[in-house]
Amino acid sequence: MKLITAVIKPFRLDDVRNALAEVGVQGMTVTEVKGFGRQRGHTELYRGAEYVVDFLPKVKVEVAVNDDLAERVVEAIIGAAKTGKVGDGKIFITELLEAHRIRTGETGDEAI
Repeated sequence: MKLITAVIKPFRLDDVRNALAEVGVQGMTVTEVKGFGRQRGHTELYRGAEYVVDFLPKVKVEVAVNDDLAERVVEAIIGAAKTGKVGDGKIFITELLEAHRIRTGETGDEAI
């Protein structure tokens, strides 16, 4: 099993959710986060004063999938989230050792 974590631009979330549904993902966790990478934030003008916004709003999408679905999920996220501009985001893939469904007690692949 794999845990796929994608940090994307907020306005791409609906596209990513639809793309994941098309490849068979049944559930995901979405969190509003802030951060920066090479983008390094930006400056904004407010009431005539310029100030630096260090952390940009992003959305973190977490999906637990079986090993055989992981590559298709990554491709779906890239296809839906890519704008070709700086700040499109990142995808992290980690090995998921175990999963438990609290309600039924299922474990492993059956739990996701």
